[in-house]
Amino acid sequence: MTDRPSHLIIGGGVIGLCCAYYLAREGWKVTIIDRDASRRASCSFRNAGMVVPSHFIPLAAPGVITQGLKWMLNRKSPFYLRPRLDKELISWCWQFYRHSTQRHVENSQTLLRDISLESRALFDELSDELGFTLVRKGLVMLCQSEEGLHEEAEVAEAANRLGIKAEVCPPERVRELDPDVEMKVRGGVWFPQDAHLDPESFLSALRNAIVDSGGTFLDGEVKGFERRGGNIAAIRTTDGQEIEADEFTIAGGAWSPDIASQLDLHIPMQGGKGYSFTLPAPRQLPQLCSLLKEGRVAVTPMGNDLRVAGTMEICGQDLSIDQLRLQGIIESFCRFFPQFSAKDFEGLKPWSGLRPCTPDGLPYIGRVPNTANVTVATGHSMLGLSLGPVTGKMVAAICSGTAPDARLRPGRF
Repeated sequence: MTDRPSHLIIGGGVIGLCCAYYLAREGWKVTIIDRDASRRASCSFRNAGMVVPSHFIPLAAPGVITQGLKWMLNRKSPFYLRPRLDKELISWCWQFYRHSTQRHVENSQTLLRDISLESRALFDELSDELGFTLVRKGLVMLCQSEEGLHEEAEVAEAANRLGIKAEVCPPERVRELDPDVEMKVRGGVWFPQDAHLDPESFLSALRNAIVDSGGTFLDGEVKGFERRGGNIAAIRTTDGQEIEADEFTIAGGAWSPDIASQLDLHIPMQGGKGYSFTLPAPRQLPQLCSLLKEGRVAVTPMGNDLRVAGTMEICGQDLSIDQLRLQGIIESFCRFFPQFSAKDFEGLKPWSGLRPCTPDGLPYIGRVPNTANVTVATGHSMLGLSLGPVTGKMVAAICSGTAPDARLRPGRF
């Protein structure tokens, strides 16, 4: 019996783990190398844990820039772009502006729908195979203003046209969906196909399955690549290791551009920082996950705990914590859930993570140009967890000879 072909994955977040899982199922011997020894700086670790086919509109969309400029004036707002003289940031902003059109939304929404629904189905399979809990109760977008409810009703109409179920709900229906928690809302939109999970439990289940299949985890940071002809033969790490493999996948999240640049590949990306709190034994525990329209806050029950997450700070690779942004999350949450107050958050340690944001709101999934055996899988923005399984399956298919989707190609900018 010949040895299994080897595959080295750079990045141990949800995308890297999903790639490793599906590659192992296809017969690859996988090794994951990650720059974070604790695995806890990954944006995958304490995010909102939402699986969201409802998110079929890309981040680059009409109205986003106008709203973002308004929010820039408020230090507690859910969005902030840290101004700095950086040509990569300037270029990213220009590309984002160019793609914030209705035409781009129309060209992207069926793609996002298709891969999101496929990933949602894969979560059902993975829950049975790996034993983690997937809560299949849907997501409700909660609105406190008539304007917000009208906007979300238009999204619901578009969702139903695309085959994604959505129900516009008056306050009475919202209370019926989640009767155990008091909410101050004018209504909402329920997306019954959405789901949620505890990301830490999901990642742990993936790691265990990878180890059981013979996979290996290494701590280290990639410094360079060894090329032989049109292929990469090995990576070099900052501590002097040289690790050979037959195939390689770059799944380093917000740090992927630094890695890809060593292969002369430019993938525009900015880190979009988000924060979360986890409330143990909260005074009220919702049964559904929710998004708070006016505050852009995500609320997810996780067992007996409650996770509250939010903000989008375009900040490069800075993981520092802005206390005013945290205060904004807490205030928004308490406005929607009046049984809670700021005192419920006292003593809780906030977490921050970087979402890898592309300027068109679509991930990079495909081969590195002019390199036969390196694949890129990154740039999922707020959909990394949600699109993890389908991305893993797509990477496994690419490495088995299937042509990648040209709309997601890493060299499109």
